[in-house]
Amino acid sequence: MRASIVVIGDVLIDEMREGGRATSVPGGSALNVAVGLAVLGTPSVLVGMIGDDDDGRVIRGYLDEWGVSLVPTLGPHGTGRAISDRRGGEPSYRFNRASVERGILIDDALGDLVSDAELIAISGFPFDNAAQVDGLRNLLAGSAAPVAIDPNPRRGLLADLDGYRAGLEQAAASAVLVKLSDEDAELLYREPIDAVVARYLGLGSMAVLATRGEHGASLHTRLSSVSRPIVADARPIVDTMGAGDATFAVTLQALSNAGQGGPGDWSTVLETAMLTAAETIRHPGALLQLHPDLV
Repeated sequence: MRASIVVIGDVLIDEMREGGRATSVPGGSALNVAVGLAVLGTPSVLVGMIGDDDDGRVIRGYLDEWGVSLVPTLGPHGTGRAISDRRGGEPSYRFNRASVERGILIDDALGDLVSDAELIAISGFPFDNAAQVDGLRNLLAGSAAPVAIDPNPRRGLLADLDGYRAGLEQAAASAVLVKLSDEDAELLYREPIDAVVARYLGLGSMAVLATRGEHGASLHTRLSSVSRPIVADARPIVDTMGAGDATFAVTLQALSNAGQGGPGDWSTVLETAMLTAAETIRHPGALLQLHPDLV
């Protein structure tokens, strides 16, 4: 099993509740990113925790449909589930025990997979679990591949906020890219996104992708910054859940295509990401959607 991108992180079932209805679909930020890459035509291997249960089998079947290979850690409490109550397409989350106590089995087989990768993406990870963070750092030390991180923190998954920040910053210090939203900055630091961007560049992150909801996104390095607004679209917003994961997937594809040096034109990457996010949020669920201008 080999792919240019290895995606490590959260895999679960999204149970979406709105207007007295409930719909369950495969989700989790790492799964959304891996499947998003498949939609974009870029292969990846997904590493995440699922259970030996019906939800786990649903996830396996869904990934098979998209041609995404899964390296599973079998969770002792079954498959994670995120229950989101929605108002106007905006979710608020609750998580089951399997999600809260998630983790990745870090062994020699995973080390071999990561050592062959051209790019490693971490999307959703228990950075407040010291043993998991130590294992992740050892895993990444065995690979020459660049690392991109979207922590994708959720309030219901943070058992130790200080520990989470410390673990994330350790991993991010050598990352080629860190993605953070304005909501992430508020949750983790109680600071504006610009201040948190500066913090991560100071830690050693080579680039920081900042997403700002209705205000678009920006990409920052120590030498330059570029920004792009959201894409104007008269169609109603249906579901905002997949916007961040779609943006991250587009950016990962650009990093993978560019190699170690990174994309030469971040403005074009951001334009593509904003078009993709604009299309994704006009469909239900988190599946990345291709904008007609990009097809």
